[in-house]
Amino acid sequence: MNTTTYAVTGMTCGHCEGSVRAEVAKIDGVTAIDVSAASGNLVVSSDVALDDAAILAAVDEAGYSAVRA
Repeated sequence: MNTTTYAVTGMTCGHCEGSVRAEVAKIDGVTAIDVSAASGNLVVSSDVALDDAAILAAVDEAGYSAVRA
């Protein structure tokens, strides 16, 4: 299992977390998503190696910015 952490900026509430979770969940291979507005962290787990660009694009689509932590 692969686990990658990203620092997300702009999230302030549970709705923000849900938006990020919904977009990242659309990526094939994602098995678990842990996102926290309080810490600004997004942790993505998968059975296969994921492309960072796909994760970052999904976060951007949700309306936030992210970098790999």
